[in-house]
Parts: sequence; C-alpha cells; structure tokens
Amino acid sequence: YKCDKAYESLEKLILDPKIDAVAVFSGAPDHARHMIDCMKHGKHVVSAVPACLTLEEAASMKQIKEKTGLKYMMAETSYFRAPTIFARKVWAEGVFGNFLFSEVEYYHTAKTKKYMANLEKKKNDGLYWRDGKKTWRYGLPPMLYPTHSTGFHVGVTGERMTQVSCHGWGPDFAMYKPGANAYDNPFRNSVALFKTDAGNVSRCNVCWQINASGERAQWLGETAALYMKGSGGQPFAYQHQGKQTMNTQPSYLHLLPEPMRVSCGHGNSHTFLTHEFISALVEDREPAVDIYEALAMTTSGIVANESAKRNGEQLKIPCFDKV
Repeated sequence: YKCDKAYESLEKLILDPKIDAVAVFSGAPDHARHMIDCMKHGKHVVSAVPACLTLEEAASMKQIKEKTGLKYMMAETSYFRAPTIFARKVWAEGVFGNFLFSEVEYYHTAKTKKYMANLEKKKNDGLYWRDGKKTWRYGLPPMLYPTHSTGFHVGVTGERMTQVSCHGWGPDFAMYKPGANAYDNPFRNSVALFKTDAGNVSRCNVCWQINASGERAQWLGETAALYMKGSGGQPFAYQHQGKQTMNTQPSYLHLLPEPMRVSCGHGNSHTFLTHEFISALVEDREPAVDIYEALAMTTSGIVANESAKRNGEQLKIPCFDKV
C-alpha cells in the first residue's frame, strides 16, 4: 500500500503540510474529535462508522465542516452493497409508490454465557479486551453503532428520521451490570421504530445477542418490494405489481475502474468506498455519504438509545442538515 512513512500520533501527522486527507479508523469514541482536529489543520476526512456518539459532537462536526468547506465522508458499507444500489435506483424511479416501509437489520450471532464468562476471566478477547484493558466496544449500546442498519433507509431515500420509539434488552452478562461499562448501558439488543420526514416508517434492529448474523434490509412499497439475502436462507427477490421480476442479485462492480473490480468485505462495498472518497476529492465535489447523510444515519441511533433508556418513550430527532 506504499505506506512508506509513519507518524507517532495523529497530532504529529496533521502537522505535515504534504498530507491532503486523513482516514480516521480509530475507536468510535474518538471519531468526532479526530475529524475535528484534522479539519482544523486543513485535511479532508474519511471516517469509519459511526460519525459520533453524542448530539453535541454532531453539532461540532457540522460546524467545522461548514466553516472549513473541506470534504467529509463516512465509510458506511451498507450504502454500497449491491441490493442498496439497486434499491436506490428503484426509489429514484418512483417504482415503490407513495409509501415505503423498510426493515433494516445489523446482527451478530449470540455468544453463550459460558463464552462471555470466560472472556471476563481471561480478558484477552480482541473485540472487548486488549492488553487486559476494556476496549471502547465493551458494553457499547447497540444504537450508538446504528449506521449499518439506518444506512439502508437513509442511504436509499435520503429521508430524515424525525421520531423514534426504541426498546432494548440485555443478557445477564458482567459486561452489562450497573457501572461495568463506560456507557452505563444495559442493552445488547435494541429494536427501534422510526418515522421519517416523508411519513414513511422504518423498523430498525441492532442486535448482538441473537441467532442471526450480517446486515440485511427489505424495502416494501405500495407497488414494489425488494428483499436482500439473509443468514436465515432468505433469497434475494424483487417484486413489482405483485409479480416477482428478479431473483438474481445484480452486480455493480462494472461501475468501478477495472483494477478495483474485486470481491471484498461487507458485500463488495470496500472498493466502492475508496473510489467514492478519492473521486470526490479529485472532482472537487461532496461524497455520497457526506456530513449530512452521515449525521442523519448516526444521530437517529443516538436518540433511539435515549428512547430505550426511557422504556420506549417516543422522542423527536433533531436535524443536522445545512440550513
């Protein structure tokens, strides 16, 4: 990858005038701070998900982006999965009709109580522990990592979530006991119901203790329906006017430069993410998942988590779009 030069810290890297852009792939609690630091030093930013963990961070990110005019992109994989690209096309053509209901899901296969107890004992699991210390993922609320789900709706329609009611559930694991994690979070699974600014509805799941795996969506409209493949054996299917017209998932690798037309992670989305960010810089345009799309995908989950803490109370979601 020609990474010929290394820096001892981000703080040193952003002082280098030869650096035009920075990829922020640090822990989630640092994304907003690192993005802001980079932009203060004149660097464009592509960031791992989520964009931030608090509404205050969201406001600060929007402010620095608009002040500097630099490019920001969140590397949300669901946006460039083939079924999502296809759904975006169907939506743009108005084929779904006047109403759309989406079911958007991000699942991890459940861990047994024995596994989790052993994890606490050995403190050596790469996800939750590192060098005997808890990582940022330890006890992270599911809805603070929502974009693999919300991206399936926001990334297809461009709509904004305006209201949410969410419920959470947590297992009897040490990780979720009071005071055990940095977030004071008891939930390992969360299920939210969102209403959008267009009056549409999205049922959004982020569940890490469930007998399923992967990221999946289905979009159901008045006149068309699209179903992604799923870990339970659900096939890809597209139906229009009550008739199934497609059962083979399309490929969009041909949209990439030929050397990048390769299979890769998260449904072949990784090369699309790279190509989109670099293209946006070269063409001097905003990337597809820009600051406004990124915050729409992220902040809806932040408010959903607050709703879950309030036992499902319906809450309004602030909008961070450009005024």
